Amino acid sequence: MKLLERLDERLPLTQEERMLLDSVRVLAREQIAPHAKQADETAEFPWENVNAINQLGLNAMFIPEEYGGAALSFTCYLACVREISKACASTGIIWATNYHAIKPVIEYGNEEQKARLLPRIAEGGLAALAITEPSAGSDATGMKTTFRPDGDHIVINGGKTFITNGDVADLYLLFGKWSEIDHPKAAISTLVLEKGTPGLKLIGIENKMGTRASSTATLAFDNCRVPRANLLQEPGDGLKILFGSLNRSRPSVAAHALGIARAAFEDAVAYINERKQSGKKILEFQGVQFLLADLAAELTMCESYLWQVAAMVEAGETDFGTEASILKLRATDAAMQISTEAVQLFGGYGYCKDYRVERLMRDAKITQIWEGTNQIHRQLIGRSFLTK
Repeated sequence: MKLLERLDERLPLTQEERMLLDSVRVLAREQIAPHAKQADETAEFPWENVNAINQLGLNAMFIPEEYGGAALSFTCYLACVREISKACASTGIIWATNYHAIKPVIEYGNEEQKARLLPRIAEGGLAALAITEPSAGSDATGMKTTFRPDGDHIVINGGKTFITNGDVADLYLLFGKWSEIDHPKAAISTLVLEKGTPGLKLIGIENKMGTRASSTATLAFDNCRVPRANLLQEPGDGLKILFGSLNRSRPSVAAHALGIARAAFEDAVAYINERKQSGKKILEFQGVQFLLADLAAELTMCESYLWQVAAMVEAGETDFGTEASILKLRATDAAMQISTEAVQLFGGYGYCKDYRVERLMRDAKITQIWEGTNQIHRQLIGRSFLTK
């Protein structure tokens, strides 16, 4: 494990950030991880974990100080996502979604919007990012949710599906099409929908394979009226906001996946160091050593690239979409491979719920699907080399 520990020791964190990360590790180990098995079995939203995260003030780390936060580095945020996800993948998603949904408000919102909305998240509120629809997954231009201007208000009709935190969010970053723009791309716009808005309806919660305690909701909007003041930038600016949001959320998804991968790798190493076959530790067999070497190499390379992409974000670079796709692709594939091999190394026990590797394998699968399926990311990466 010294290999991975040395990677962590070299993270470019301030003393304050290292102290926070240490606190997050303690929180993850002592409060979040012990509840993960029960949360998976019951699929109940882990309010205890969310409350513990709020007591530590973690939402503040990505909110600017002038709006009640204490903004820290993107690297520190990703390290916290990884640690929480290592303890409980569901809780990792719930917390990271706050960043995914609220960062565009920080990036694109006006002063009035930021002053009104951001303190709610800094104080511990939950946010949701509402993009996907039954007919608009990887192709966001296919969305059918409409925004119709009506004086000082906007009327929303339509629906969204697969929305993380959709049943518990205080704020929704919602994407739809401006009714007065007749073009599938140019019409996409973005606004903030607030909890309790009349016409916002919860249709149902998905019963999922993994990350079961993270609620994934289907929502309907029936003539929801929101103030025009909740529109981010101008009508038709939504695609720009969407791409900006995804480029920053994809490293976050990679950190989430690598938390799952770390947990599976560490569990597997501990098990094959103790379990014996034919009088030898499982790890003494050369074939197992070769497998472990491949897994360690992939995990190390993915984590190293995670911090490289984080440095690009912190440097203020804006053209890192291909790098974000490569990172998301490799990290999530690694999580699936490592968790699957961990189950294999545990043998029959790995297939039983007594050991968490079974849960980690189920949790890992979604990381290859959301924030753009890995097939879409391969297409994006390959297309980037086309000569225009």
